[in-house]
Amino acid sequence: MAIKEKDTVVIHPANIQRAVISIKGTAPLVQNKFSKKAKDKMMEDMAKTKAQKGKKTDRDPRNYDADFENAQHMSVAGWNGVPCPAFRSAMIRACSLIKGVTMTDARMAVFVLADGFDKDDGTPLVKLKAAKPERLESLVRLQGMGNPADVRIRPMWREWEADLTVEFDADTITAESVVNLLDRAGRQVGVGEGRPFSKSSNGQGWGTFSVVAHSFEETANG
Repeated sequence: MAIKEKDTVVIHPANIQRAVISIKGTAPLVQNKFSKKAKDKMMEDMAKTKAQKGKKTDRDPRNYDADFENAQHMSVAGWNGVPCPAFRSAMIRACSLIKGVTMTDARMAVFVLADGFDKDDGTPLVKLKAAKPERLESLVRLQGMGNPADVRIRPMWREWEADLTVEFDADTITAESVVNLLDRAGRQVGVGEGRPFSKSSNGQGWGTFSVVAHSFEETANG
């Protein structure tokens, strides 16, 4: 916050506060992480010359167990998690439904802190409180000539919970509003594959959640 005193603008420290918000899934959570193996293969193919690309090579048989494991966000410590940006993006998107709150302001005012980081790509993660996932086998249509069919293997958690640590600018949004915004994000936007606000479809209704408890901590400044 800035206050003008005569010809001098005084800028006070950001009023950053912190909330711990517990959520509970109201629909299954499904993930489809782009695997490190797939990324490495893509980079390898892009580094080949035109002549090398023209040579046919034997394709390794499909390993569905590996597909299942690679689709999960696993932390360095070995637990399953959900990317922090998924929750933050859901909260920002939910602002479009609220009069007087812009998504641009929310981008600068609300942040989800990481419990750990993905062991492959360092993505910040919120720790899942759930049992091991089950294997979901889905038939999908790929984009391209003829829209060929493919089988995708994804992890699914039918029951899941998480504790989110959210930092926010209390000069921009109140603590109670942060809790309500996350609850709206869970009910109307969702996270993961097949969420209601999916980029490519209306989703499967997966990845929804609601707030079940919350607490506020002292100012996180300094």
